[in-house]
Amino acid sequence: MSGSKETATESEEDKPKERLKFDDIIGIRYTEVKRRFSNNLSFNELGFQQEPSWIIEFQSQDTVLAYSPVKERMLPFFLMYDHGDVYNFAKEFFRIKKISKDSLVFQRLHVEKKKIASDIKSDVNMTFYANSYIEKVLKTTAAQLQRPTRADTAYIQDLTNKANQEPGRANKAFAGRQPVKFTSTSPLLSVMKKSTVDKMNGRTEAFDYLFPKYRIVISKAYKDFAFEFKVVVDAQGKMHLTNVGYTGLTEPEAREKTIKAVIDVYLRNLMKTEPGTTLGIVHPSEITLVVVGRKSGTKASQ
Repeated sequence: MSGSKETATESEEDKPKERLKFDDIIGIRYTEVKRRFSNNLSFNELGFQQEPSWIIEFQSQDTVLAYSPVKERMLPFFLMYDHGDVYNFAKEFFRIKKISKDSLVFQRLHVEKKKIASDIKSDVNMTFYANSYIEKVLKTTAAQLQRPTRADTAYIQDLTNKANQEPGRANKAFAGRQPVKFTSTSPLLSVMKKSTVDKMNGRTEAFDYLFPKYRIVISKAYKDFAFEFKVVVDAQGKMHLTNVGYTGLTEPEAREKTIKAVIDVYLRNLMKTEPGTTLGIVHPSEITLVVVGRKSGTKASQ
């Protein structure tokens, strides 16, 4: 079994008087059916989506089974009582807010230097239903219950309306749950979406849609170059330069002029751009591009 010796601290008034008992729910398998912020939405203004994914089962008072998508099986974890209603298992801290045979409600906590964050990092509520409750009482499936709500769709539409008013503004754009897609239309250009996942440094799979990064290689360019910059791709697929980044040029005006020329001459003519979408709604989103130019006449490759 896995365990953790970390502890989390907070003010005394937040601590309940008694340690929780799990006797009534031992052996019941639960599936997470919704994960939402305290405003009951699955999305925030950055486009980040809370996605329910946990399957758990209390095996005893101090052991929780949790499904591992990597191992494709349930694994045992030591359930460490921290304080109040705060527990730790599977390397995560939770405030257990409700336990019953039909459902569980956890608040997922962000702990740093043994202190529970009081901001949005800990503003996540997870609801689990017993598998038997889903099947026999609700007569549905976990997949149906996990779907985004009408409120989520309305929220994304509202963000989109605001972003469309100023389509070139990075602070109005938000991450597409299905990021921008590029398709080369010429043998002179190749494009690849780069993964930004780095679990060792806390960069989860969500980073791949929150901060999309693409490497584009152009052959028969006017000279050899390597530029990295950011653009907002609006709902029509048009690129708006938002951050010039590195070009090797010292003058700000020269850097911006050079990047805009690369966008206008190469990117707009040698590839098709499909804007990012969330819940089927097309909207502006900001991305990072690494564009490499090669003066040689060979076909573009990564």
